[in-house]
Amino acid sequence: MGMSVTISAANAEDAEQIFRLQYLCFQSEAELYGNYRIDPLVQSFDSVRAELTADCVMVARLGDEVVGMVRGSVDEKGTAAIGKLGVHPRLQGHGLGARLLHAVEAALAERGDAVRYRLFTGHKSEGNLRLYRRAGYVAVGDRTGEDGVRLIVLEKEAPTVDSFAVSA
Repeated sequence: MGMSVTISAANAEDAEQIFRLQYLCFQSEAELYGNYRIDPLVQSFDSVRAELTADCVMVARLGDEVVGMVRGSVDEKGTAAIGKLGVHPRLQGHGLGARLLHAVEAALAERGDAVRYRLFTGHKSEGNLRLYRRAGYVAVGDRTGEDGVRLIVLEKEAPTVDSFAVSA
Protein backbone atom coordinates (compact mmCIF):
# COMPACT_ATOMS: atom_id res chain seq x y z
CA MET A 1 0.00 0.00 0.00
CA GLY A 2 1.35 3.45 -0.92
CA MET A 3 1.73 6.47 1.30
CA SER A 4 -0.71 9.34 1.06
CA VAL A 5 0.32 12.90 0.36
CA THR A 6 -0.10 15.29 3.28
CA ILE A 7 -0.16 19.09 3.13
CA SER A 8 1.23 21.26 5.90
CA ALA A 9 3.09 24.48 6.59
CA ALA A 10 6.70 24.37 5.50
CA ASN A 11 9.51 24.69 8.01
CA ALA A 12 13.08 25.93 7.76
CA GLU A 13 14.39 22.40 7.21
CA ASP A 14 12.35 22.20 3.97
CA ALA A 15 14.32 24.97 2.23
CA GLU A 16 16.69 22.75 0.26
CA GLN A 17 13.95 20.39 -0.91
CA ILE A 18 11.74 23.33 -1.94
CA PHE A 19 14.64 24.95 -3.79
CA ARG A 20 15.39 21.76 -5.75
CA LEU A 21 11.73 20.94 -6.39
CA GLN A 22 11.04 24.46 -7.63
CA TYR A 23 13.85 24.12 -10.17
CA LEU A 24 12.45 20.79 -11.36
CA CYS A 25 8.81 21.91 -11.49
CA PHE A 26 9.38 25.03 -13.56
CA GLN A 27 11.47 23.39 -16.29
CA SER A 28 8.35 22.71 -18.35
CA GLU A 29 7.29 26.36 -18.08
CA ALA A 30 10.74 27.50 -19.17
CA GLU A 31 10.60 25.13 -22.14
CA LEU A 32 7.10 26.32 -23.09
CA TYR A 33 8.33 29.91 -23.30
CA GLY A 34 11.85 29.18 -24.52
CA ASN A 35 13.08 31.19 -21.54
CA TYR A 36 15.20 29.63 -18.82
CA ARG A 37 15.52 32.94 -16.94
CA ILE A 38 12.04 32.81 -15.40
CA ASP A 39 12.02 33.78 -11.73
CA PRO A 40 11.57 30.32 -10.17
CA LEU A 41 14.64 29.06 -12.03
CA VAL A 42 16.93 31.94 -11.11
CA GLN A 43 15.79 32.49 -7.53
CA SER A 44 18.65 32.05 -5.06
CA PHE A 45 18.62 29.53 -2.24
CA ASP A 46 18.94 32.38 0.28
CA SER A 47 15.84 34.00 -1.19
CA VAL A 48 13.87 30.75 -0.89
CA ARG A 49 15.01 30.47 2.72
CA ALA A 50 13.91 34.06 3.39
CA GLU A 51 10.46 33.33 1.96
CA LEU A 52 10.07 30.50 4.46
CA THR A 53 10.47 33.05 7.23
CA ALA A 54 8.44 35.90 5.74
CA ASP A 55 5.65 34.19 3.80
CA CYS A 56 3.01 31.54 4.23
CA VAL A 57 4.60 28.51 2.56
CA MET A 58 2.70 25.26 2.26
CA VAL A 59 4.20 21.97 1.13
CA ALA A 60 2.88 18.61 0.05
CA ARG A 61 4.80 15.65 1.46
CA LEU A 62 5.00 12.06 0.40
CA GLY A 63 6.68 10.55 3.43
CA ASP A 64 9.69 12.79 4.09
CA GLU A 65 9.89 14.05 0.51
CA VAL A 66 8.52 17.49 -0.42
CA VAL A 67 6.59 16.90 -3.66
CA GLY A 68 4.69 20.19 -3.95
CA MET A 69 4.86 23.77 -2.74
CA VAL A 70 3.11 27.13 -2.89
CA ARG A 71 3.70 30.53 -1.29
CA GLY A 72 1.41 33.33 -0.21
CA SER A 73 1.75 36.73 1.40
CA VAL A 74 -0.68 39.55 2.13
CA ASP A 75 0.08 43.21 1.46
CA GLU A 76 -1.17 46.22 3.41
CA LYS A 77 -4.23 46.55 1.15
CA GLY A 78 -5.36 42.99 1.85
CA THR A 79 -4.27 41.47 -1.45
CA ALA A 80 -2.91 37.98 -0.95
CA ALA A 81 -0.29 37.22 -3.58
CA ILE A 82 -0.06 33.49 -4.29
CA GLY A 83 2.84 32.14 -6.28
CA LYS A 84 5.33 29.48 -7.18
CA LEU A 85 2.77 26.70 -7.05
CA GLY A 86 4.52 23.56 -8.20
CA VAL A 87 4.01 19.81 -8.07
CA HIS A 88 6.64 17.17 -8.80
CA PRO A 89 6.21 16.07 -12.44
CA ARG A 90 5.57 12.44 -11.46
CA LEU A 91 2.57 13.51 -9.33
CA GLN A 92 0.98 16.06 -11.65
CA GLY A 93 -2.56 15.51 -12.86
CA HIS A 94 -3.89 14.06 -9.61
CA GLY A 95 -5.37 17.18 -7.98
CA LEU A 96 -2.38 17.99 -5.80
CA GLY A 97 -2.01 21.50 -7.24
CA ALA A 98 -5.64 22.24 -6.39
CA ARG A 99 -5.14 20.91 -2.86
CA LEU A 100 -2.08 23.12 -2.38
CA LEU A 101 -3.91 26.15 -3.73
CA HIS A 102 -6.83 25.52 -1.37
CA ALA A 103 -4.42 25.02 1.56
CA VAL A 104 -2.61 28.33 1.05
CA GLU A 105 -5.92 30.15 0.57
CA ALA A 106 -7.21 28.63 3.83
CA ALA A 107 -4.01 29.52 5.71
CA LEU A 108 -4.13 33.11 4.46
CA ALA A 109 -7.86 33.37 5.27
CA GLU A 110 -7.23 32.21 8.84
CA ARG A 111 -4.95 35.20 9.32
CA GLY A 112 -7.99 37.38 8.60
CA ASP A 113 -6.34 40.17 6.62
CA ALA A 114 -6.82 38.93 3.03
CA VAL A 115 -9.70 40.47 1.08
CA ARG A 116 -8.69 39.05 -2.30
CA TYR A 117 -6.34 36.46 -3.73
CA ARG A 118 -4.17 37.33 -6.74
CA LEU A 119 -1.90 35.12 -8.79
CA PHE A 120 -0.47 35.03 -12.27
CA THR A 121 0.70 32.56 -14.85
CA GLY A 122 2.13 32.69 -18.33
CA HIS A 123 -0.36 33.24 -21.15
CA LYS A 124 0.54 29.89 -22.79
CA SER A 125 0.15 27.89 -19.56
CA GLU A 126 -3.25 26.37 -20.34
CA GLY A 127 -3.12 23.75 -17.57
CA ASN A 128 -2.41 26.41 -14.97
CA LEU A 129 -5.16 28.66 -16.34
CA ARG A 130 -7.67 25.78 -16.17
CA LEU A 131 -6.70 25.02 -12.57
CA TYR A 132 -7.09 28.63 -11.49
CA ARG A 133 -10.40 29.09 -13.30
CA ARG A 134 -11.79 25.91 -11.71
CA ALA A 135 -10.74 27.35 -8.35
CA GLY A 136 -12.82 30.47 -9.00
CA TYR A 137 -10.17 32.87 -10.29
CA VAL A 138 -10.97 35.28 -13.11
CA ALA A 139 -8.55 37.14 -15.36
CA VAL A 140 -8.29 40.80 -14.39
CA GLY A 141 -5.44 41.86 -16.66
CA ASP A 142 -2.06 40.99 -18.00
CA ARG A 143 1.47 42.25 -17.71
CA THR A 144 4.93 41.42 -18.88
CA GLY A 145 7.24 39.86 -16.31
CA GLU A 146 10.81 40.97 -15.76
CA ASP A 147 11.86 37.96 -17.85
CA GLY A 148 9.76 39.14 -20.83
CA VAL A 149 7.01 36.51 -20.47
CA ARG A 150 3.43 37.76 -20.89
CA LEU A 151 1.53 36.94 -17.71
CA ILE A 152 -2.21 36.67 -17.09
CA VAL A 153 -3.22 38.14 -13.71
CA LEU A 154 -6.13 36.38 -12.01
CA GLU A 155 -8.05 37.21 -8.84
CA LYS A 156 -10.88 36.07 -6.64
CA GLU A 157 -12.40 37.49 -3.51
CA ALA A 158 -11.27 35.98 -0.23
CA PRO A 159 -14.05 34.52 1.89
CA THR A 160 -14.53 35.58 5.46
CA VAL A 161 -12.93 33.29 8.03
CA ASP A 162 -16.36 31.97 9.07
CA SER A 163 -17.49 31.17 5.52
CA PHE A 164 -14.17 29.49 4.71
CA ALA A 165 -14.47 27.18 7.71
CA VAL A 166 -17.95 26.12 6.61
CA SER A 167 -16.89 25.36 3.02
CA ALA A 168 -13.65 23.56 3.90
